[in-house]
Amino acid sequence: MNKKLISPNPVFWMIGVSALILFGCSSLRHELFQSTAFDLGIFDQAIYLISQGQSPISSLIGFHILGDHAAWIFYVLALFYKIYPSVYWLFAIQAGALALAALPIWHLARHAGLTTGQAMAIASVYLLYPLVFNINLFDFHPEVIAVPALLGAVLAARLERIGWFCLCIFLVLGCKAVLSLTVIALGVWLLVFEKKRRCGAIALASGIIWFVIATKIVIPFFGTQAASVERHISRYAYLGNSFPEIAKNLLLNPGLVLGQVFSLTNLGYLLLLLAPVIWGLSLQGMLPLIGAFPTLLMNLLADYPLQKDLIHQYSLPAVPFLVLSIISTLATGQGWLRNKRNIILWSLVAFIALAKYGYFWSIYSDSLDTWQATRQAVALVQTKGPVLTTAEIAPHITHRPVVELTSAKLPPANLAKFDYILLNLSHPGWQSDQEFAANLVNNLKKTQLFQLRYQQDGVYLFVKGVFRSSISSTKVGMIKG
Repeated sequence: MNKKLISPNPVFWMIGVSALILFGCSSLRHELFQSTAFDLGIFDQAIYLISQGQSPISSLIGFHILGDHAAWIFYVLALFYKIYPSVYWLFAIQAGALALAALPIWHLARHAGLTTGQAMAIASVYLLYPLVFNINLFDFHPEVIAVPALLGAVLAARLERIGWFCLCIFLVLGCKAVLSLTVIALGVWLLVFEKKRRCGAIALASGIIWFVIATKIVIPFFGTQAASVERHISRYAYLGNSFPEIAKNLLLNPGLVLGQVFSLTNLGYLLLLLAPVIWGLSLQGMLPLIGAFPTLLMNLLADYPLQKDLIHQYSLPAVPFLVLSIISTLATGQGWLRNKRNIILWSLVAFIALAKYGYFWSIYSDSLDTWQATRQAVALVQTKGPVLTTAEIAPHITHRPVVELTSAKLPPANLAKFDYILLNLSHPGWQSDQEFAANLVNNLKKTQLFQLRYQQDGVYLFVKGVFRSSISSTKVGMIKG
């Protein structure tokens, strides 16, 4: 078997164009104030604090970022913030990582014996896969870095490049603790079915070791009880209130499990996930899906709607293995479609039907009426003092130790700890409502502690009185009644 890499010149332009499109779309969404504190604000704040030599305790979640998912990759990302602190680094890295995955896909396809045209078609299938576009719009998530790394690990294993394989696995494990399960499944597939014993053993052992370290040491040490992995149990509450109870029901109460797995909701989820690639799945090419098993099982078992769509990040680790399954199918001469033109046409139709590009002229345009006013108010937040604001504004001002969100259910007990309070009555944000925001504005107008610095189009910026002298006297926006 030829173990040399073949020049991927035909796919380079696809990667470049895709990266630019993805970066442009995520940046535009952010500029429209449609990104959110959960999760972009959390990650941006933590990475900024790391870059400044401060402890990355995000005020949005209340604990150290390693206590969330043991994702040490944030310390690597902080190196970019040392050059210049900007959230657009995250959009660029996300777009680049998602697009770059087409490169190992092209190599894997050619290594499997597919023609150049078929390899380009498979790369196009990935780049047009709706989840890839949609997850790029949904803030930033470090597991996007794991997608090219997983594919790179498979390519390295098949080329018997042990060093590169170890590096790719190391990178995957640093993106999120739960990806340890994916690495374990990858190890089983490589060890048992691909006969790549060294790489399979490395993946299996490293996945198990890091899962134990992350869940038993790192997350409990840096987090709190609420920050530990047990905070996700609510998604599987029907199975029990603790990990031992859930494990017991999984083994001893199959009826409960099967009733959840074989549901109309899960059927719809699987149809959405598989529709863009169903033409290329076959019994002969199913073995790579072993790597997707942990992701699919967790999503099917979860009683949590966000784990069953093509918008959020929960299904992303399954995508590399869906692509590998297609490659395996075509390599064995199977598949409904084998012609490059037909494969790309199917992918285009799936993209048009399931990608969320339409959000830009629907839900993403809902707050255009206050866009200019919000930009002007954000520009007046000129110090690194604590801020209380909405979930949509927060990612624009998270380069500070303290940012908290307005919440109708959990209003702040002490407003005096904030230097700025930035509100939008027309779009009060997640967990808030117009009544709560309006009452808060009225109360702030009556207090002597805060001064109204800016008011326009329902956007209000209050500044603590002692900070008035430190703020520019330039009137960016007139205070209107």
